[in-house]
Amino acid sequence: MRRQALTGSRVRDRRLLLGLKQSDLARTVGISSAYLNLIEHNRRRVGAELLQALADALKVEPTTLAEGAEGAIFDALREAAAAPEPGIRPEVETVEDFASRFPGWAALLAARQGQVARLSRTVETLSERMAQDPFLAASLHEVLSAITAVRSTSAILAETEDIEPEWRTRFHRNIHEDSLRLTTVSTALVSWLDQAQAPEAGLASPQEELESWLLARGHHFPQLERTTAAAAETIIAGAPELASEAARTLALSHLATYRADAQALPLAAIQKALAEAGPDPLKLSQMLGVPMARVLRRLACLPEQIAPAGLGLVACDATGTLTFRRTAPGFSLPRFGAACALWPLYEALVQPGMPVRRVLETSGRGAGARFIGYAWCDRTWPAGFDGPGVSQALMLILPLTAEAESRGRLAEVPRIVGTSCRICAEARCVARREPSILM
Repeated sequence: MRRQALTGSRVRDRRLLLGLKQSDLARTVGISSAYLNLIEHNRRRVGAELLQALADALKVEPTTLAEGAEGAIFDALREAAAAPEPGIRPEVETVEDFASRFPGWAALLAARQGQVARLSRTVETLSERMAQDPFLAASLHEVLSAITAVRSTSAILAETEDIEPEWRTRFHRNIHEDSLRLTTVSTALVSWLDQAQAPEAGLASPQEELESWLLARGHHFPQLERTTAAAAETIIAGAPELASEAARTLALSHLATYRADAQALPLAAIQKALAEAGPDPLKLSQMLGVPMARVLRRLACLPEQIAPAGLGLVACDATGTLTFRRTAPGFSLPRFGAACALWPLYEALVQPGMPVRRVLETSGRGAGARFIGYAWCDRTWPAGFDGPGVSQALMLILPLTAEAESRGRLAEVPRIVGTSCRICAEARCVARREPSILM
């Protein structure tokens, strides 16, 4: 709280450093010069949205204005204290005093914590890929199959003396073909393992190609917002991220859904509703008279200046497999396999048509970050009465701080969640499926 009171002073110092006039900065962020003057003299509290606008205008991170350069050190020390060694109980309440009295040691410990966090991310990513990546499983199966074939054929040749020349030739040809197959798949596997050392390298599935493409474009396509929208084929043409035909097919399907959502819920309408009701999807659905799932998808593809800060969205089918991922900063999502069973996403999956809202707190790396999860499940019967029902669940993820500050929500006991059991450090979780590699 002591640091928060100096936010205005930091705004003023940064503005002067950039040589900006008070009136110019006020006009940029959409407030009056008088109000900015009160802020700079620490006489007005700075909300999350205004802080973000000021940070953008001043070309700094919001935490630099809110907490100062020392804020990152405080955060790193608190993160280190969140997962201490057995028998060690760090005095979290004295972090700021420690950092001010011993700035060198504090900076060193913060740097070491950052290194530990980066190494943990690498271990988690590689472990998940090694355990669940479909390419790895298929490649290993192919290697074993080729080795078995070569071994079986060579055993016949070695143990059978009176093989007819015609069959001997066939066996030799089989060994040659299986050897070539083994060489090809082994080369591909080694190449994949080399790429896996860089966590973001080597997309392993069409879904990841799609996600990379959407991320590069901020999940927003202005061409589809217009009355006469551009053809989806034109938009995806030449996209380097969409390397496979399967990924391009997924992209076309995504753009078709995007276009339908944009027609039913234009930007102007949802922007107005957001200003009045905030990012609560149920309120937006009732206010705009559109299905809940459409509101959730629409929120995830708004332009940056309209979309709620720190937004994320995940979707899954009836098997629980994630079919869409837009990561919220600080809320890790698994690359493959099932996610945390305690996510509201799965709670909604088993009760279609019922809105689910939960306050979530992350465990493990980045422990203590809080979010609000809004989940909803639609169940449809595209093949009619006699056909199977198809379920799709979606979960909107928003940072708790921004949402709480803008809407004044009462605090509630958060639910501790992780990414997936394999890399979750929450030892006492009642829904754990397997031991974690981090325990």
